[in-house]
Amino acid sequence: MARRIVRYWDPAGERHEVPTYPWGLAPAGLATRAQLVAMGLRPRGPHVAQIRWDSRRSTTPRVAYLWPVETARPPAPRSAAQIASLGAALRARRTCPECGAVRDYCLSTRLGICTLCADDVRVAA
Repeated sequence: MARRIVRYWDPAGERHEVPTYPWGLAPAGLATRAQLVAMGLRPRGPHVAQIRWDSRRSTTPRVAYLWPVETARPPAPRSAAQIASLGAALRARRTCPECGAVRDYCLSTRLGICTLCADDVRVAA
């Protein structure tokens, strides 16, 4: 095995808290959160294993947690109140506090106002 594979090969979980596998060598039946979401599922319970790999962007190893596919379930359906609350929150992100207009886009957090009001402020300044 290559050195990078041996470094993260720990299926018994002796060196790391949970069973650890190098990139691309995880056993079948385990999936990351992104893979479960792509299958229309959500993880249930704590992760049972992890994948570790070295990244060029960081000096610390990257980690992806793994859950068993058979324990994953579809997401719970949202209630009407949750959908209404989400709609109100998104509407608030699109409402300009300066002019009160509801825009088709989320306002910039840096500006805090819509682009039309920001352009007027810059012209006036």
